[in-house]
Amino acid sequence: MTEQVQFQLPTSITDRFPTADDPGTSINTLITFLGEVLHCDRCFLYLRNPSSSMGKVTHCWRRSPQVPNLLDPDWKPEPKSLPDEDPLFAAALNAEPSIFVEDVETANPSVVNREFEQTNFGHRALVHAHLIENGQLWGVLQPCVLVSHGFGPIVIARSFAR
Repeated sequence: MTEQVQFQLPTSITDRFPTADDPGTSINTLITFLGEVLHCDRCFLYLRNPSSSMGKVTHCWRRSPQVPNLLDPDWKPEPKSLPDEDPLFAAALNAEPSIFVEDVETANPSVVNREFEQTNFGHRALVHAHLIENGQLWGVLQPCVLVSHGFGPIVIARSFAR
């Protein structure tokens, strides 16, 4: 016999989602909610086509206009060297579990390429949430704290612990 479990999101989440059937609006609302609740500087969604290895940042929430916006209007081929340069992306491509990095500065280099993260994103702390379906990477959701704008890795760690 299979037991059916009902799960209901807290009203603090459901009250914020529009009733419209517009996925873009719902994703923006979710990303904004995550950014605010986790005290992030930026939260973005990178989508990709696993067959073509083309991708782009489709949604990006920023705490302030001073935080760089990663939105990209065009689909672009992923550099072939990306998995070698970025262990987080390599883990995502291998359908490994999502990764929480409390502090890019002190993280194991086999997990995070500190120079790559800081040069390309300015991250200090982040979640690299892998969006996997049937063993294929379709995207990465990335709430993050930046080196120069952030509340610091301790705040984001405490937020995730809750």
